[in-house]
Amino acid sequence: MPENILLNINNPNDLRQLEQTQLPQLAQELRNFIIDVVSVKEGHLGASLGVVELTIALHYVFNTPDDLLIWDVGHQAYGHKILTGRRDNFHTNRQLNGISGFPKRSESIYDTFGVGHSSTSISAALGMAIASNLKGDFDKQHIAVIGDASIASGMAFEGLNHAGVTDANLLVILNDNAIGIDPSVGALKNYLTAVKTGKNPRQNNMIKSLNIDYSGPIDGHDIFAVIKELKRLQKIKGPKFLHVITTKGKGLKQAEEDQVKYHAPGKFDATTGEIHKKLEENLPPKYQDVFGLTILDLARKNKKIIGITPAMPSGSSLKFMMEALPERAFDVGIAEQHAVTFAAGMATQGMMVFCNIYSTFLQRAYDQVIHDVALQNLPVIFCLDRAGLVGEDGATHHGAFDLAYLRCVPNMIIYSPLNEIGLQNILYTAQLGLNHPIAIRYPRGRGVLPDWQSKYFGNYEKIEIGRANCLKHGTEIAVLSNGPIGKNVSLAITNINNPKNIAHYDFAFVKPLDEKKLHSISSTFKKIITIEDGATNGGFGSAILEFAARNNYNVKIQLLGIVDEFIEHGTVEQQQQYNNIDVKSLEILFSIE
Repeated sequence: MPENILLNINNPNDLRQLEQTQLPQLAQELRNFIIDVVSVKEGHLGASLGVVELTIALHYVFNTPDDLLIWDVGHQAYGHKILTGRRDNFHTNRQLNGISGFPKRSESIYDTFGVGHSSTSISAALGMAIASNLKGDFDKQHIAVIGDASIASGMAFEGLNHAGVTDANLLVILNDNAIGIDPSVGALKNYLTAVKTGKNPRQNNMIKSLNIDYSGPIDGHDIFAVIKELKRLQKIKGPKFLHVITTKGKGLKQAEEDQVKYHAPGKFDATTGEIHKKLEENLPPKYQDVFGLTILDLARKNKKIIGITPAMPSGSSLKFMMEALPERAFDVGIAEQHAVTFAAGMATQGMMVFCNIYSTFLQRAYDQVIHDVALQNLPVIFCLDRAGLVGEDGATHHGAFDLAYLRCVPNMIIYSPLNEIGLQNILYTAQLGLNHPIAIRYPRGRGVLPDWQSKYFGNYEKIEIGRANCLKHGTEIAVLSNGPIGKNVSLAITNINNPKNIAHYDFAFVKPLDEKKLHSISSTFKKIITIEDGATNGGFGSAILEFAARNNYNVKIQLLGIVDEFIEHGTVEQQQQYNNIDVKSLEILFSIE
């Protein structure tokens, strides 16, 4: 039996001691290792399988970590992590106190830049390269590996535009597999397809037109060809661009054939590739499906309804509308800024636009929210999926800040539904016409009503804007919750000995606040506790404090939510526990009050 090469690779220096003829075996071992671990521990599979040969070649040719390598995004970086000293703890990937699922500067000297959001690598690598020139280090290499979905984002083009007028020692490697999480879209995707198939004349090359040395496309799974080309480019100064063709999921038949499902398949059989079925009978629906099914139902009745998402049709469940009403549902690619202003343009023409963006990604379009939507008071309906703590993806993906960064924007309505009924009803209410933009935030994962689809779906009720609801009466302490985290409050109250002391209010609207109820609460109760699945600094609790200060109330107010830290990866339950907003922590708090 051949020697297990991977077990002897503890860092890239060990890798560089190998003969090139040994590298195909190492590639197979690395693929098998990734498959074996991810099949049990879960994580992002397809992207890392697709760049195994490229990963080995990069560390074989370049003198990492002195030469600086950036992955865009970190979904591709599992092989990189394994080859750079993290093989033996790779099984802790994305788990509490384990290694991150994305490159992270504090984790390893080989992770030169933190990447969880896309399209940052070219700008970062260019910054590093120009800094090296300024320091007189003209031989250092700076390599950005970027996917074909990520390169379509505006920031990537901004970086290329700048690079073309510099003498920076920058190598951009386009990992072209025609898919991000969902299939790549747009004219650039069509252009790259034409290049790959030879239908685009070589002299008509948009990269060359930017004054960047272009080479390729080459087969990214031919490790000898990749190494040969990297060694050639290593000797060329200035900005360079290498077009590499790969297959996402390479080496696992099912992952190659169903690249969307096997992007992050959950647990599966490492030998057969078969995904282990989860028992999903009698479970509440996912919030994303409540959105997706509701928006499709409403759109069938209201021809003005438009759906927009930046590259997340599956993750947001806008795919239901895209399949049924493709002329009114748009995937605009990884282009959050464009998505928001595109929605604003449609809104000026009387369309009811639902712009579905993960909370963490709306951060990338903050100016557009303010300048193009709110300033013009356009009634764009922002549906912020993955709001709050998201679990294993960790700090780069938590929707922790939207309440704080949206609450200060004039004209903006902000609503967090308590459950699935609240979500479908606010979607219904929004399409009736609000005359203001609204942000509707809801979490990753499932709701609380197993019978939602059979019992409640389609039975819409109009929501009164700005109204809070009393869920439980009490005598001394008022707990004010925002959004689905309210279920933790309700469970905790039922589990304590003296629940009569505690009242519970659902403040679904953070803006506008129900000031009539707040006056009553502030003058009746000894203490107010606010709880939110978002940053306490500037969030819902801060709004209650501001109200109390404005109106000279002396009631004691305690804020609970996400603390002033970037919360690391782990399960949502573990993250809630860390922030003292899980059921058990709330039980303890309520018991001693």
